[in-house]
Formats: sequence, C-alpha cells, structure tokens
Amino acid sequence: MTSEAVISIAERGIYTVLMISGPLLILALVVGLIVSIFQATTQIQEQTLAFVPKIVAVLVGIVFFGPWMLSYMLSYASNIFSNLTRFVG
Repeated sequence: MTSEAVISIAERGIYTVLMISGPLLILALVVGLIVSIFQATTQIQEQTLAFVPKIVAVLVGIVFFGPWMLSYMLSYASNIFSNLTRFVG
C-alpha cells in the first residue's frame, strides 16, 4: 500500500468525521451564541443556563440529522470494508 493511498484513506476519514459532527457542532454554536447574547442583555450570569438549551438543541439535532448521519457513516464504512482486500493485499 502506497503512502498516497494511506493519506487518501485518512483524508476521507477526517472528512467523514467533519461531515457527521458538523451540523451538531454548528447547532450548538448558534444556540450558545443566542444564549450568551441573552445573558449579556439581561445580565443573568448563571453558568448552567448555557448548557441546558445546548443539550436540548443537540438532542433535537440528533433526531433531525440522525438518519442522514447514519447513512453517511454506513456508506463510508461499507466502502472501507468492501475495499479491505485491496488495502491489505
């Protein structure tokens, strides 16, 4: 196996991780920004207030994006497993 092939597999793996985790991270970032703006305008400095909306938003995001994330991950895994003999031999 050449070094270009190894780098290509690693690149596809990193890209897959970013594509799967990206929507949930962006959702948590947006909700955290909205909560922090709300805290700054109302001067409520409760530390735990930021966590509950983020957790709820990420759970809703998992329900909404979950099937797409699972299909994307399964297609990547099936691609790796179908080409396993080419990678080893």
